[in-house]
Amino acid sequence: MTATVFPPPPPVLADIAGSSGKFPVRRIFCVGRNYHAHAAEMGVSVDKHSQEPFYFLKDASAYVPSGSTVPYPPQTEHYHYEMELVVAIGADGFEVAEDEADGLIYGYACGLDMTRRDLQLKARESGRPWDLGKNFAQSAVLSPIVRKSGTGVLDSGTIELRVNGKTVQSSNLNLLIWNVREIIAHLSKFYRLQAGDLIFTGTPDGVGAVKSGDVLVGSIDGIGEINLCIG
Repeated sequence: MTATVFPPPPPVLADIAGSSGKFPVRRIFCVGRNYHAHAAEMGVSVDKHSQEPFYFLKDASAYVPSGSTVPYPPQTEHYHYEMELVVAIGADGFEVAEDEADGLIYGYACGLDMTRRDLQLKARESGRPWDLGKNFAQSAVLSPIVRKSGTGVLDSGTIELRVNGKTVQSSNLNLLIWNVREIIAHLSKFYRLQAGDLIFTGTPDGVGAVKSGDVLVGSIDGIGEINLCIG
């Protein structure tokens, strides 16, 4: 056995609904601006015919399970929620065709892409990467992963988020600009997707700030609920 100069970090293991087994998280990909209404509220427009999807990444260590209480993060005054469908990849694939994308899917989950919005916008305005705004501790919240049923790809269903009981986001997965098949096919042109990867597919409009003491409850038809408390 090769000795290390300090102990390696433990694997990041996500919950699987109805199973004692765990899903080992490898990488977390996130799709930006994948609902027209959200793009508009962020002050941009998306033309699917002339543009391609774009992505940012979060470290696997950003994962936190649903039901957690997380502290308000440092260096921000605008800590925002983004409710999303998450696709869990269960098989390797490179340059995958859209009609073969379902073969890579292990299952689905509800996700919260927590964002330091002021830092993200500051970076965007200066043409810099979004890492400080997006990739930080406990910023990728995930409900238990629900295994895919049959060969179908999830392409419709209500997606909602409530903060302190008030509905703040409500949309349908059929309003994704790039659907699940298209995202997998496109992303697999640039990365060899591997079992353990997670893909946050984008958030609807209605994003906003939270404060200490707030309780977030989200849901997606057929997937379940996600819960988060801000400490």
